[in-house]
Amino acid sequence: MTPKIHIPDIQNQKDHRKITIDKVGVKSIKYPIIVSDRRNEIQHTVADINFYVELPHSERGTHMSRFVEVLNHYHQEDIINNLDKLLSEIKKSLKADAAYIEISFDYFILKQAPVSKISSYLNYKCFFKASLSSGFDFWIGVKVPVTSLCPCSKEISQYGAHNQRSEVTLAVQYKDFIWLEELIGLIEETGSSEVYSLLKREDEKYVTEQAYNNPMFVEDIVRELTVKLSNDKRILHFEIESENFESIHNHNAYACKRI
Repeated sequence: MTPKIHIPDIQNQKDHRKITIDKVGVKSIKYPIIVSDRRNEIQHTVADINFYVELPHSERGTHMSRFVEVLNHYHQEDIINNLDKLLSEIKKSLKADAAYIEISFDYFILKQAPVSKISSYLNYKCFFKASLSSGFDFWIGVKVPVTSLCPCSKEISQYGAHNQRSEVTLAVQYKDFIWLEELIGLIEETGSSEVYSLLKREDEKYVTEQAYNNPMFVEDIVRELTVKLSNDKRILHFEIESENFESIHNHNAYACKRI
């Protein structure tokens, strides 16, 4: 029989500096997750996960391995619908007053080209953010690429207008369930044109002409989205960021709105 070896628990030592740490934990955990898919019910993807708890002033450190241990209990679950339970278990396991999680992942949607109707998958960066202290706080978000065409350039130029890839980030708190696809669709219909992974010549003609006929500043995109989101009774709060990766400037254009 192998004798039991005493291993000191350094993290469990008392700390006398009387400084509470707001967030301590682990970052960039690569982990398989399941998310709700409007068309196919569920979608399997790989997430980057950040996990934190509040560390009391009297404790020297937290037990990092317990974050992953708790996460392993949920790897076969639709994680968005179980984040409150997951964070509650983290709080209990680490004897913490507050727990936090940030989950970012690629979400794939099958899109049809506008004219040729050829289908191909496009990935969208999506994320969940949640915290549990005295209450549960939850945000769902998407990062969506669109084309934006400059209204000023179109107005002053004789031969066309400059356009660029843009990224619109939208995070919302809701009282009734909202699909990722709904948030993505709201953004795509607000840009000058959608972005696709596969376009034939007839599709390229369509999207470039559509962008030319629908010029948008970053400010226009943010304001149009604000109007749409404000009229959706399911949404409690939202944050919009619109960034143009400029094609004729050595800087980006940016706008933001929080409600």
